[in-house]
Amino acid sequence: MTKPPMTNWKEENNALHQEYKFQDFTQAFAFMAEVAFAAEAANHHPNWSNVYNTVTIKLTTHDAGNTVTEKDRKLANKISAIFARYA
Repeated sequence: MTKPPMTNWKEENNALHQEYKFQDFTQAFAFMAEVAFAAEAANHHPNWSNVYNTVTIKLTTHDAGNTVTEKDRKLANKISAIFARYA
């Protein structure tokens, strides 16, 4: 069994949601690049958006009927670990 996400991911409407804030756009973009590599390695890609220094992420497993699965929790933990290096 996987530990709960390391930050305040919210589970609602069959998805995990999180918003991250950074010092500026460049830092937010660097975070997104790191997350992109982790998501590709996991073959699990987030629904996300970026506005200046804010990155909003939604995780759900489409193959499982758009519900939260272990795949989402694992990627949420990886994303949280990546973010911890920026905090």
